[in-house]
Amino acid sequence: MRRRLARELAVQSLYQIEMNEATAADAIAHVIEEARTEDEAQLTRERDQIAPHEVVELVEGTMQHKRQIDGLLSDYLKGWQMDRLSKVDREIMRLATYEMVFREDVPPKVVVNEAIEMAKNFGTEESGKFVNGVLGKMIKDLETIRSRSSEA
Repeated sequence: MRRRLARELAVQSLYQIEMNEATAADAIAHVIEEARTEDEAQLTRERDQIAPHEVVELVEGTMQHKRQIDGLLSDYLKGWQMDRLSKVDREIMRLATYEMVFREDVPPKVVVNEAIEMAKNFGTEESGKFVNGVLGKMIKDLETIRSRSSEA
């Protein structure tokens, strides 16, 4: 499955968890079933088959590090508080922060670009700019953040 699709399904799952207090497993199952049923992304094509383990890895990793991720994001939200963000923007930035800080298999610039695109697609008119501003500041300090996170 393409990473972009896995990210989109992961953000939708994280949103379900936040809104409905669903378990990660239930949220992922629901989002994947909905994606298969609606087939909006033409998931029936062989190269785009949904591989749930990729979505699970992103969602569980984000949830496992949520407290630390929220602390990092709070440091970069100048003039904003986590609970005042749109739920969509918050989940997109949580996932992107997880991938940038706790995974090394994707270049951080790719993660940020994907987050901006998701914010434009799923968020408000200003979401892409907002996500870009926050994650753009964070990416400049990424090496320091990673070294502090590995010590924690």
